[in-house]
Amino acid sequence: MGDPAHVKKETSMFTHALVRKPGPNFNQGLTTSLLGTPSYTLIRKQHDAYVAALGKLGLEMILLDPQPDFPDAYFVEDTAVVTPEVAVITIPGASSRQGEQYSIESALSQFRKIEKIQAPGTVDGGDVLMAGDRFIIGISERTNAEGAHQLGAILESYGYVWDTISVGEGLHLKSSINFVGKNTLILTPPFQHLHLFDSFDKIVLDEAETYAANTLWVNDSLIMPEGFPVAKEKLSRLGLPIIELDVSEVAKMDGGLTCLSLRFQLG
Repeated sequence: MGDPAHVKKETSMFTHALVRKPGPNFNQGLTTSLLGTPSYTLIRKQHDAYVAALGKLGLEMILLDPQPDFPDAYFVEDTAVVTPEVAVITIPGASSRQGEQYSIESALSQFRKIEKIQAPGTVDGGDVLMAGDRFIIGISERTNAEGAHQLGAILESYGYVWDTISVGEGLHLKSSINFVGKNTLILTPPFQHLHLFDSFDKIVLDEAETYAANTLWVNDSLIMPEGFPVAKEKLSRLGLPIIELDVSEVAKMDGGLTCLSLRFQLG
């Protein structure tokens, strides 16, 4: 799976973000949450704030319209894995979401060479963690072993190294672990002692604040969900600016901050 000692310089510097507006039927999407009925008025407000935050960090927005046939389509991250060299178009693991990837392919093909996961492989981008030139690919209910190994082989052909890991009980790998710069992972307790992560520094979250694992590192700033003071204090030790956003309605649909955009650099 490549040479783990070969690591490119880590970077979070992006110039563009592809996002999609939630549609009025977004609450018909897939969810296991027991957090209550989501509000379209609130999610529009929260999504606008998310887009504004990325804009303030210097990203140009590529804003796509809702897809009425796909209520989960605003979770654009699951449809592609974007590196500086290539965009890998996925096949989402949930059958109701298969088809979202076609409009994403059309949008990304203007900026990147395209590769594709092939059936019977499935991959959700929420299961793919990038740290420098190292990828960790989670095998979950949405990403199967066939899809993970197809993705790994594509990434390896572009000079990346990769490993797979079982996601366990969580929906996606990045529900539980994310790269936050400075060779550091933020993660939930079940992942803290895995040898796969021995080369990283770790911020281990309290059990009561595990949702904060879905923190987004972009342009040397951190965007984290609002309402997790202990996690914020731990993240503040990195010395990076922190933006807190209310994502209550996204959480009700099993989503998080990383799910809502595909970030990449031009030039």
